[in-house]
Amino acid sequence: MADEGSGSLDERTENSALDAALAAEHAAVWGYGVVGAALDARSQPLAQTSEVAHRDVRDRVITLLTDRGAEPVGAEGGYALPFPVLSPADAAALAVVLEDGVTAAWVRVLDQSVERSTRELAVGALTAAEVRAVGWRATAGQSPVTRALPGLPAD
Repeated sequence: MADEGSGSLDERTENSALDAALAAEHAAVWGYGVVGAALDARSQPLAQTSEVAHRDVRDRVITLLTDRGAEPVGAEGGYALPFPVLSPADAAALAVVLEDGVTAAWVRVLDQSVERSTRELAVGALTAAEVRAVGWRATAGQSPVTRALPGLPAD
């Protein structure tokens, strides 16, 4: 974040966590373009719905940070893929990685937030991302499809 804006240390910490979540949302929006390109026609609507959901959250966070006088992090021109996406199964596995990245970022927001409205945003975004991840894990053939504590490191 180029400009933390004015405000207390707690607000700056919360804004920093929001900025990290925004970066994860940017990556998810970009990544769903790759996911959708590798899926069969039957699964593409799920990728499109997921991308739109991330765009909506991204836009909410940009507005929130801008309203606070902070400079939101911008999207990168491209992102490194964690593995080649050569099949619909690879695409579903990438969608899981994207959703897991988003959930981890929103857990950090929950940990760093000072305002109730920020916590509510984080819980909503975290919950929605985990619900999408469950569907993608099932599509990718991963087990288990659910996580006890989404966004936290699995031991």
